[in-house]
Amino acid sequence: MTGIDDILNRGERTNAHAHTTKLNGSPVQSENHSVTSGQQGPVILNDIHLIEKLAAFNRQVVPDRIPHAKGLGAFGELHITEDVSAYTKASLFQKGTVTPMAARFSTVAGESGSPDTWRDVHGFALRFWTQEGNYDIVGNNTPVFFMRDSVKFPDFIQSQKRHPATGLRSADMQWDFWTRTPESAHQVTYLMGGRGTPRSAREMNGYGSHTFQWINAEGEAFWVKYHFISEQGVHNLTQDEATKAAGETPDLHRQDLYEAIERGDFPRWSVEVQIMPLDEAETYRFNPFDLTKVWSKKDYPRKKIGYFELNRNPVNFHAQIEQIALDPSNLVPGVGFSPDKMLQGRIFAYSDQQRYRIGPNYRQLPINQPVNGDVNTYSQNGPMAYQFNENGSLPYSPNKTNKGAGVLDSGETSDHSAEHPVVDDAMVGNDQHGNQLYRGQYVQHAEDDNFIQATILYRDVMNDEEKEELANNIAGAMDGVKPETEQRCYEYWTNVHPDLGARVKEIFTSSK
Repeated sequence: MTGIDDILNRGERTNAHAHTTKLNGSPVQSENHSVTSGQQGPVILNDIHLIEKLAAFNRQVVPDRIPHAKGLGAFGELHITEDVSAYTKASLFQKGTVTPMAARFSTVAGESGSPDTWRDVHGFALRFWTQEGNYDIVGNNTPVFFMRDSVKFPDFIQSQKRHPATGLRSADMQWDFWTRTPESAHQVTYLMGGRGTPRSAREMNGYGSHTFQWINAEGEAFWVKYHFISEQGVHNLTQDEATKAAGETPDLHRQDLYEAIERGDFPRWSVEVQIMPLDEAETYRFNPFDLTKVWSKKDYPRKKIGYFELNRNPVNFHAQIEQIALDPSNLVPGVGFSPDKMLQGRIFAYSDQQRYRIGPNYRQLPINQPVNGDVNTYSQNGPMAYQFNENGSLPYSPNKTNKGAGVLDSGETSDHSAEHPVVDDAMVGNDQHGNQLYRGQYVQHAEDDNFIQATILYRDVMNDEEKEELANNIAGAMDGVKPETEQRCYEYWTNVHPDLGARVKEIFTSSK
């Protein structure tokens, strides 16, 4: 099984050369002197190493995340100590399982160079490299948020950033937004209290915040909330202490976590969940999908299921912390979404921001690759693509090799009968009424058939001249098809009309 050390070493260069090389691997003659035209002349353009070195330097920073730009992180393992198989079949949550993981902590509003101790909500994002794929939980150090609908999220973040005229942070913008958005009151209360200035990342709790769904092996669904309780205790700074630290040690949280792990003081968090039966969501006293609300621990006590420990620092901060692409749309079987409107927006926004920041093939970076073998996908090409499917693989579905069908697909087509609806396992009962999300074709009515209207067009609308033109055009377009595909073409057009299938076959075979 892949461990965290294997993950951290993916992509590491051996640097076995006694000398440095250019990016194509050829030796560099000097790292100290550029090439000039004569001893006193100008630098020349064909000093390739100089050009490469300057060009790489100009591009070595990727764009900041918009929120959560300033971050820190470490790696470790998730340990599950309790049996929750009655609630989820997800492999990482089965008793006795140890899963390699990463944690990224961050501030929300500040830029990448801002102090760690400015008053802010702090991001608490986790990546688990499971044998069923990467699973990410992207939360905060508070159990709630400022709003309940993702359509307002850009407005909120922009109110916390810099004023467009002055370029300065603006208390007026912040309070203007908050006071015009009364649903923010719960989160702002947390923010203005001690949790807005945690003493260290090790000494704050984390929360999945959103409501998620767990599905067990029998297909039963439950609503769940995640809680990550610091075993170091929760310790915060006063405003004066936070202000002082911002000036003296702006990277306090980053330095504290790194140094703690280096000295063997590995931080731990208790992993706990609240679980709500599906049918109780409709009548619970608070809307259980409202991100501005918590579930009372009296109504749904927290259940400890294990712990995670951070015990490895990044090998390279840029490659493994800046470029880790945490994304709440990364799900595994046994876990699903909820109708939480903020969550629904984030499952698009996070992956889209990574495509912008790092590129459309960001998942091919070593830190973002899954550990459960090669990815099998029809997605291809794009900038910086270095993974590709085996020679001869067809980039579409369905295809004649019948490789790469979805788990739920049967046969070579994507059609499913209305009598046998296909339900996505990760999305069972995915609304507050227990309705199932459906993955399949439309409900078929009395005369629904894939070929019936094409038959009417050919049989009843086209005249004889148009029918002959159609058959000739089809036969001409078939030039180059292989024998197996040729036979399928005849079947296809025979299903439209037997006369058409026969005429296409007659024209094509005579043209060979």
